[in-house]
Amino acid sequence: MAASGEIDIMEHVGYDPNVIHASTHSLKYYFKLNTQKTATIKLTNVFTEFHTYTMEWYSDRIDIFVDGTKYFSSWNEGSRWQAWPFDKRFHLLFNLAISGDWGGIKGVDNSIFPHKMQVDYVRI
Repeated sequence: MAASGEIDIMEHVGYDPNVIHASTHSLKYYFKLNTQKTATIKLTNVFTEFHTYTMEWYSDRIDIFVDGTKYFSSWNEGSRWQAWPFDKRFHLLFNLAISGDWGGIKGVDNSIFPHKMQVDYVRI
């Protein structure tokens, strides 16, 4: 994770079907320190239907929604950049992470391949 922080609008871990995660990571709030700010929501039809994932980014907080339901807020506590680096230039990434420290913890089911991520639209 870069010192510029990370905002996860939607994370899905294959071994935990229908659970969607939202998180903000920074040097102070980081998963390897077990201090990240995070929340989950359970959905149905994650694999068969499109869902709308939304982030509203304000100077004092970041709110994350799925299908119009807010389930996560990360607040700017007004401390240094180590806790809130989200007031600088930022990059958007689409990532299909299938293994790694989290997704691969229970192994990878090779029967899922080939696999794809389908995105209907992105609006900024």
